[in-house]
Amino acid sequence: MLEGKEVLIVEDDPVFRRMISGFLHAQGCEVREAEDGLQGLRALRDSIPDVLLCDLAMPVLTGMEFVEEVSLHYPMVPVIVISGTGEMADVAAALRHGVKDFLVKPLDNIMVLKSAMMSVLKAQENSAEYSEFSSQLLQHDVAVDEELQWHLEELESNPEAARELLVGLMPDTQSRQGDWQLSYCVLQSADVQPVLLDYTWLMDGRLAFYLLDAESGGRHGAATVLLIRALFNDYLRKHMATENDLNSMLNAIENGMKQSGYAVAIKGLFGIFDACDRSLSLISAGSEAVLKTSEGEFSVSAGSFLGEGARKNRVYAQLLPPSGARLSLSKIGAANFSVTIQRLEAMKEAEIHPAVKAKTTFQ
Repeated sequence: MLEGKEVLIVEDDPVFRRMISGFLHAQGCEVREAEDGLQGLRALRDSIPDVLLCDLAMPVLTGMEFVEEVSLHYPMVPVIVISGTGEMADVAAALRHGVKDFLVKPLDNIMVLKSAMMSVLKAQENSAEYSEFSSQLLQHDVAVDEELQWHLEELESNPEAARELLVGLMPDTQSRQGDWQLSYCVLQSADVQPVLLDYTWLMDGRLAFYLLDAESGGRHGAATVLLIRALFNDYLRKHMATENDLNSMLNAIENGMKQSGYAVAIKGLFGIFDACDRSLSLISAGSEAVLKTSEGEFSVSAGSFLGEGARKNRVYAQLLPPSGARLSLSKIGAANFSVTIQRLEAMKEAEIHPAVKAKTTFQ
């Protein structure tokens, strides 16, 4: 399957680079080499490879900076990181930039690299539903190679490392699109697995987001959260351009969890906000929440856990006032988590006319 595939290796260690290059040549690959991130970007301008392999510790342009540039300008290129560090903070940072797999030097078995490349290429060619690194960790319908198994065992046996990875995946605390802003505030105990927030602003002005309580999944919570993260992003890519249905989203995610053969039921909450008409849709998956607007507070009941029929839970529809709203999770143990969606112009107006209120409806 690797024969004829073009591979770009960006690696500053000449010995390791030649070893990898020699192995890939023997597999029938067309290989190009770059010794730092800057040369790697130049090579990408010349030709787009089928797979890109890179290190994290490199001169001129660090590996993480290089991966970030690739994700911005060449998002179609699947990237596999081969690094001398297996720190969860590095894994998390790489995941945020769309890296498909993360291998740790030294490669005791070079076939680990072949397995990772074949998995990535197969996902690219077949548009496989579970192509991201985090979902590869959990697929038990295919053989889990040694490197992915190491990640899985690390998440299960080392709660501190799992927590570090999840915290590292948290997005910026503040983000805006147009005149709307999302921000969140979190206070969480260092003794338990965290609540993870993820969100994406879509091109049409919609905001899709979720919150997942990793602690509710026990020892498999962190790994399950990674799988859901991959399934959520996959759903956005494939369906959100034509759909706006939270029940369908949870149906796809729960199907993916079931097929993984590994994921456990977990508490969460999903939402879609449309900045064009100020509509907010929420569906709980085991997490109680309170939505506060200028007109009062509204409760969102818990419903079934994600993985236990959350697809059938009630969808709450709310028309937000221009001032926006704050969504707070309740009963999540040693944590306090709130998400605020607000219109920036309304914030300025409220400072001038604090008594002005807008009407909302709750269905």
